[in-house]
Amino acid sequence: MLIIRDEQMKVFEQAALRNFEDEMVGHSKEFTPRLCEVIGEEQLRVALRQAMTRAANYGFTYRGPIRLYIELMFLCGSDFDTDPQYPAIGEVLNAAEDQMARAEQIYEGFVDYHGKVSGENNINVRKSLTFLSEFARKPVSFSLNNFVAEMLQQMTRAFPQKAAYIGEEALTKLIHEGRAEARKYGFTTIRGEAMVVVLMFAFGHGCTDDPLYPWISRTLKNERIVDPAARAGRLEKKAVTWLEHVLARPQKGEQA
Repeated sequence: MLIIRDEQMKVFEQAALRNFEDEMVGHSKEFTPRLCEVIGEEQLRVALRQAMTRAANYGFTYRGPIRLYIELMFLCGSDFDTDPQYPAIGEVLNAAEDQMARAEQIYEGFVDYHGKVSGENNINVRKSLTFLSEFARKPVSFSLNNFVAEMLQQMTRAFPQKAAYIGEEALTKLIHEGRAEARKYGFTTIRGEAMVVVLMFAFGHGCTDDPLYPWISRTLKNERIVDPAARAGRLEKKAVTWLEHVLARPQKGEQA
């Protein structure tokens, strides 16, 4: 009789998990080649492990639902499950239905979103990233008393399809969240707050600590930068550099 000890079973499980991770590395490089190229495989694996752990926390244990969760991570940011921009996803993730039924519902919802927002070959996504690059290069004036309304206008200019789909209420929540996050890092200028809000709009509300965008957290947490204004300026420069890499070689049908 073959007896498999607990230690051996753990080894088998770890091997299977590693094989699946390897498979998802390959899938990710096909799904979003430019981003994977920019962050490198080591950082990609960090993001994938986090996504797989979070997927499991929502009861996603089958291959299909986990892969869907990973794809949403790339499309909406690692914290998409709590992002005010995508409340419907969070609701379905926390529902009581079977994981396959929930995954199917999320998939159908995002197909609708993608069709109405992203555009053919993600042209609208690319235009929004180009706008973000220009925003980081050229200061835009905001008034203290009318910041929310002016920020809404900029977000609509940056990505009109997404702004219309998400709606003003959710975007306003994102703006307030972004301002609070900026203040955590000592940003005292309206410009600094606006930059954080725009980054959240583009890369998800958790972008300040997202393994997909390590340049953001490294800049915000760099202890050698003691002046908040200098930190905000460095964040803008890092954004421009990152976007130059991502936008350098357009590829048909790829995700940013």
